[in-house]
Amino acid sequence: MSAFTDRTDRLARRLDELGLDALLVGHLVNVRYLTGFTGTNAAFVITPERRVFITDFRYVERAAHEVPDFERVRGRDDLLGAVTEAVGKGRLGFDDAHMTVQAHAKLAARVGEEVELVPAGGLVEELRAVKDPEEASAIGRAAAVADEVYRWLISDHGLAGHTEHAVALALERRAQDLGAEGVSFPPIVAAGGNGALPHATPRRDAVIPPDTLVVVDFGVVLDSYCSDCTRTFATGEIEPEAHEAYELVLSAQRAALAATRAGADVREVDGVARDIIARAGRGDEFGHGLGHGVGLEVHEAPRLAPSASGVLAAGNVVTVEPGVYLPGRFGIRIEDLALVTAGEPRVMTSVPKELVTVG
Repeated sequence: MSAFTDRTDRLARRLDELGLDALLVGHLVNVRYLTGFTGTNAAFVITPERRVFITDFRYVERAAHEVPDFERVRGRDDLLGAVTEAVGKGRLGFDDAHMTVQAHAKLAARVGEEVELVPAGGLVEELRAVKDPEEASAIGRAAAVADEVYRWLISDHGLAGHTEHAVALALERRAQDLGAEGVSFPPIVAAGGNGALPHATPRRDAVIPPDTLVVVDFGVVLDSYCSDCTRTFATGEIEPEAHEAYELVLSAQRAALAATRAGADVREVDGVARDIIARAGRGDEFGHGLGHGVGLEVHEAPRLAPSASGVLAAGNVVTVEPGVYLPGRFGIRIEDLALVTAGEPRVMTSVPKELVTVG
């Protein structure tokens, strides 16, 4: 049995539990997860008896190679006619998290009164949150490429004297030279006060000075799967408060990482890091969630945050990334990518976390 057949069979069992006669999957990332298809226009219909992959003329030949496990149908550009024929009648689940109001109206008009449209967003994402061994291996390979880029940055390229934007571009080029398909998000390179912005944009005209902190947040895509890792570097001597804050974030990150295991409540894992930082009087300086899932997308389930709910499961791949941000002065974030197990997590990133000085 292929991984795709196993995934669709598990999803079909969920439909039965929810009283659905069929599920329409239109979000392309979810279609790719379930079928292996890499094109830009497709839909997938799952019923107890059928698995129907639908695409248009442009991708018929590609689908023959990429989607050998399932029935394949050629539809028109909007695919709705073929979807209607595959569905039949009954209760049809649709992804309300991704389907637009306009698309819903068109679908409702096509399927008619014999089909009841039922919001069913998140079903595929539930499956995607738990990685199988092949997925975990792919993420690990992506993390290893990112590690190599970081080592090159530290030992060969450097930071001081370059603009933030130039360093970000250099990271992308190096990743591609090492075989990555691309970056999993626009790299963040943020020095001094710009590092106090958690999602800072690298500045074209800002030359990284000596004796400052620089936040570098970077990941790659390899074999369709993402990685994500943040390190904060020094470019020389830094002020004592920055040293103290760095050690605080490192302590919180290590403690939270140790708490990241199957069965742990996601809010409690977030709270491990948050409490350490708050007890040091810097609670207001850590304003984002502790982490998020990583897979085919760089941000997916589960979330580690005060507002999140649920427990971690073996097979989740999550980031653990507490930070401290002092507006106008500096920012610090330390992030590892970890595979959740029943015991200690398997950390996928290997770049040193102790403060490294990069010239």
